[in-house]
Amino acid sequence: MAKTEYSAKNIEILEGLDAVRKRPGMYIGTTGVKGLHHILWEIVDNCVDEVANGFGDTIRIELLDNNVARVSDNGRGIPVDKHPKLKISGVEVVFTQLHAGAKFNNNEYTFSGGLHGVGASVTNALSEWLNVEVKKDGIIYRAEFHSYPLASGKIKSGQTKTPLTAVGKTKDRGTTVTFKPDERVFGKERFNFDTIAERVRETAYLNRGITIIVKDLRMPLDGGTEREETFRFAGGIADYVQYLNEGKQVLYDKPLYIEAMEDKFQVAVAIQHTTAYAESIYSYVNNIPTPEGGTHEVGFKSALTKVFNDYARDNKLLKDKQENLLGDDYREGIVAVITVKMQDVQFEGQTKTKLGNPEARTKVESIVTSKLSELINSRGFKSTAEKIIQKAMGAAKTREAAKRAKDLSRQQNKLNGLNLVGKLAACSGKNYAINELFIVEGRSAGGSAKNARDRSFQAILPLRGKPLNVEKAPLDSILKNEEISTIIAALGTGIEPKFEIADLKFDKVIILADADDDGAHIRALLMTFFFRYMRQLVLDGHLYIGMPPLYKLQKNNEIRYCYDDAALEKAQKEMGKNTKLQRFKGLGEMNPEQLWDTAMDPAQRTLTRVTIEDAAAADKRISILMGDDSTIRKDYIYEHADFNKLDTFKVDDGKEE
Repeated sequence: MAKTEYSAKNIEILEGLDAVRKRPGMYIGTTGVKGLHHILWEIVDNCVDEVANGFGDTIRIELLDNNVARVSDNGRGIPVDKHPKLKISGVEVVFTQLHAGAKFNNNEYTFSGGLHGVGASVTNALSEWLNVEVKKDGIIYRAEFHSYPLASGKIKSGQTKTPLTAVGKTKDRGTTVTFKPDERVFGKERFNFDTIAERVRETAYLNRGITIIVKDLRMPLDGGTEREETFRFAGGIADYVQYLNEGKQVLYDKPLYIEAMEDKFQVAVAIQHTTAYAESIYSYVNNIPTPEGGTHEVGFKSALTKVFNDYARDNKLLKDKQENLLGDDYREGIVAVITVKMQDVQFEGQTKTKLGNPEARTKVESIVTSKLSELINSRGFKSTAEKIIQKAMGAAKTREAAKRAKDLSRQQNKLNGLNLVGKLAACSGKNYAINELFIVEGRSAGGSAKNARDRSFQAILPLRGKPLNVEKAPLDSILKNEEISTIIAALGTGIEPKFEIADLKFDKVIILADADDDGAHIRALLMTFFFRYMRQLVLDGHLYIGMPPLYKLQKNNEIRYCYDDAALEKAQKEMGKNTKLQRFKGLGEMNPEQLWDTAMDPAQRTLTRVTIEDAAAADKRISILMGDDSTIRKDYIYEHADFNKLDTFKVDDGKEE
């Protein structure tokens, strides 16, 4: 029970960086692997701001043994003179003071991604130790920081161990930060080379001409990969679009690319259409991804529609009596990257995922209208423009067919949900904030799930066959597919471009498929559908993967369920000999009690939330795995699959092991 006394002495004052250590989730979201990489990005992003503003051209990221990271640039170097108010060096200010930096005004950086001045200091606060080396004005300076335990058991975070000191001479310039994330915060999480390389590749595309080198110097036993990759793209986002379209069939060889700067507002756009049907637009503001779009995307879409409708009219591709095509038509199959660099950025929400500046729409629309019109009307682009318009005309016909299908679907939905009768086992509760929908494969699994569930808040939707691969299908075919249309009706949100998250009938949408190849394929098909047509559902954290167990291990009255081979091996060692091992072939063979205990009981189950760390990277993987190009898919599988894994257990025979 809480104490009844509440006075001023109960108010805790956290000094310096202690607030970060006390509540790390407020600053980095999580202390898992995502948070570990977040403190690396804080340092890397500072380097990117430096070189992107023209003060350098190279960034190095090195992974060292014992989970240590080293990040360096050849920029101007962090200021080493003393701060007039704090009377400590600029380096110590940057790494020990929250909300301190040179990005609150536009004097030092014309554009910057870091806006809150907490980046470097948060990394310091959550590190066991951090060292900074600055090469500036012919001198090498060094400062050291560390976090140490107090007698009370608390941790004093990011304290200056060695103040900034001149340690040598140099002809170079720049800043190097070396740090070890604190295991008292992050446990055994380790830096992942592929995660870093993927993020760095995107950054290099967005900042044409800069060089970023990632090198893994760790020993293999410490997670090392012995890999080194250099990212530098002279074509910038035009190269990025081509990279995203690898494995897709494109309408024209080279992306349309435009860029312009007006009144310290910079816009660059790259566009390339494919023969696919989904729209893929990726936008950034000052190198920060904006997966929820915003005013800059609205301006781009308006300009794109106007430019191509005007071209179609001027060149008699649209007859006088024909209506203008819609923006959706021109964006069918489009892959576009929009990057804006501007001052005084206003993001909607604390997650910085949607741009809110109203002037961004006006500026982007004006610049894109002018530059894109000029480009497609120039010599050599007639064929490209006509291909885009012809595809849009085909999309318009499909749209009309889809509209008729939607109208029919709405009529059916109004008839008390008749299209869900016999398909959806609804829950009795009406509190959407706690309700869950389990999407399961097959009648057998559906029957087990229906008997296992708590019907007060858990609904079951069995699939009667594999859902359609929406990556290869036009919208009218998607809406005609029984499994997909049933999911749409059950969720109540509609699909893009008129998806409404406010109409979602369930807080959790859980894909519960068998732990085999067919189950993995069904999960992939469903996630492709949600990514393409209900992306906000994923972005808002409503999509989950249920984790049914692979094995049941029993010895006398002791039963353990194991979800992977590692857990099985551990359980076998702990339980000893004379155990019975059962390998579950599917959900349908589990009785309701087993299914409830292992996959449906909120108190015991394991769910994996589906997130989108990098929408563009997710788009590329989906295109590779679900698209038409089998060669690139095989290459991806051979690169990432482990073909040397052997099963070392005896198969489900019910006999003692």
